[in-house]
Amino acid sequence: MSTVRTGPQIGLFVQIVLLAGVAATVGLGVAGWLTGTAYGVVTCLALLRGLRRAGTPRLGPADWVTMGRGMLVGAVTALIADALSSGRTAPVALLVAMTGVALALDAVDGKVARRTGTTSALGARFDMEVDSFLVLMLSLYVAPSVGPWVLAIGLMRYVFLAAGWVLPWMVAQLPPRYWRKVVAAVQGIMLAVAAAQVLPGMVTTALLVTALGLLVESFGRDVRWLWRHRTTSTAPALAMPTVPIDVRRVDRSDEHDQSTAPALSLR
Repeated sequence: MSTVRTGPQIGLFVQIVLLAGVAATVGLGVAGWLTGTAYGVVTCLALLRGLRRAGTPRLGPADWVTMGRGMLVGAVTALIADALSSGRTAPVALLVAMTGVALALDAVDGKVARRTGTTSALGARFDMEVDSFLVLMLSLYVAPSVGPWVLAIGLMRYVFLAAGWVLPWMVAQLPPRYWRKVVAAVQGIMLAVAAAQVLPGMVTTALLVTALGLLVESFGRDVRWLWRHRTTSTAPALAMPTVPIDVRRVDRSDEHDQSTAPALSLR
């Protein structure tokens, strides 16, 4: 008998309702609607697949917190897509407010998972993907005003993943490192500040250059570690989509440190 998994579908429904609320408040064009809806559908399908592979019928309490963050990111994505496609200025106050709440909630889902004893590899992966996509979208948003080089901040994690398909030694499990989380937090905060347009242009550029430098250093250190341990490190990475996940063995307190996207762990 098939197991009913309704959590992702509920998330998709709420995502569409949230998009409708954004459209009623500030307006939303066709590109924004299509992009936001596509984001919600992909998230729903990915979660259904993850639940099926994990053999669990429902999302955990922390996953619902991450789901809320993901829906905010979906709304931010719709606003950015609408602004970039139409040439209009995005409603900065709303965009930054939703981004700020999404970043703040990143400190909540891990605590909820630990206190309820519902840590899982699926939750870790879900959280990581939400964080990474938010950083990517913010990079796209600020690039026209700051420069295309800012896209490196959002794309670096995905380039790292793509390299793992070509270089097997890059998919080994990395050791925990707290600095990795600090650097990840800096990316989201600095991009949110840049999106808010509250600082002079030169100051904003300096902040983003610093953020990118920290990101390069963090990724570079992990690549160097993987290279040095390439003959002995054979454990597959959590971030690779073809690797089975044992949801019973992952401690969410260090969940992001088990991924191959080390520099984008915002918790």
